[in-house]
Amino acid sequence: MKNIVLTVACKSTRGIVAAISGYLAKAGCNIVDSSQFDDLDTGKFFMRISFISEEGTSGAEIAKGFAAVAAPFGMDFAFHDSEERMKVLLMVSRFGHCLNDLLYRWKIGALPIDIVGVVSNHFDYQKVVVNHDIPFHHIKVTKENKPQAEARLMEIVEQSEAELVVLARYMQVLSDQLCKKMSGRIINIHHSFLPSFKGANPYKQAYERGVKLIGATAHYVTADLDEGPIIEQDIARITHAQSAEDYVSIGRDVESQVLARAIHAHIHHRCFINGNRVVVFPPSPGSYASERMG
Repeated sequence: MKNIVLTVACKSTRGIVAAISGYLAKAGCNIVDSSQFDDLDTGKFFMRISFISEEGTSGAEIAKGFAAVAAPFGMDFAFHDSEERMKVLLMVSRFGHCLNDLLYRWKIGALPIDIVGVVSNHFDYQKVVVNHDIPFHHIKVTKENKPQAEARLMEIVEQSEAELVVLARYMQVLSDQLCKKMSGRIINIHHSFLPSFKGANPYKQAYERGVKLIGATAHYVTADLDEGPIIEQDIARITHAQSAEDYVSIGRDVESQVLARAIHAHIHHRCFINGNRVVVFPPSPGSYASERMG
């Protein structure tokens, strides 16, 4: 039996759920998990259905007949085989906590993706990456060569057939053109002190101001720096007794966990970009434990 995920987005109207479930039943499919959301402000409808094809029919075959069901509702839809791992390209600069965390989760099977490469503007983590038998690509970035550097990055994305790019503390700003071209396919992680503590040493700035909460935000990358639709956030409480170094250490832990959860949500097709926001459905049964690891 094949486990398949169907994602749907369209204008909210009567009869959508009935049409979808009726079609799947006739196609010999059994629904095992379903989530839906009606946005009353925008009038949009989002749905994620996990089902089993008891006859072993592929998602592509089921999709052919589904087009006739989707047309009257103007649905944007996609069928995803749960056994197919998403191809992911990681990018990092000189802070390696998120990269190391993702590599570990991937190695033990808690992060079910295919890492097709790691791109960096430095050589700090070349040995770590190569030791995992993952291709390492160094792309030097300067003010003068940014267009050429991004062209090389896109070559790597296309050659590796990467479906998702993860900025695991990659400290270079991507161009508006690249952000638009890869819309919905790049995830970034950063601390949640913005906009209060910008620039260098945000954790030191937070320590000096006596901040009591440290947080992290994972979001889709857009042309607006660090302002893309938010996928996942979390916080950790701290006290006056902790040092500036503690702030940094705790912050790294939160960033790593938040980024991992955001990636899990994306690769399991639980994320739907809804204007400036993201609809994120809860984990399906059986995937909760691995998605909450950390």
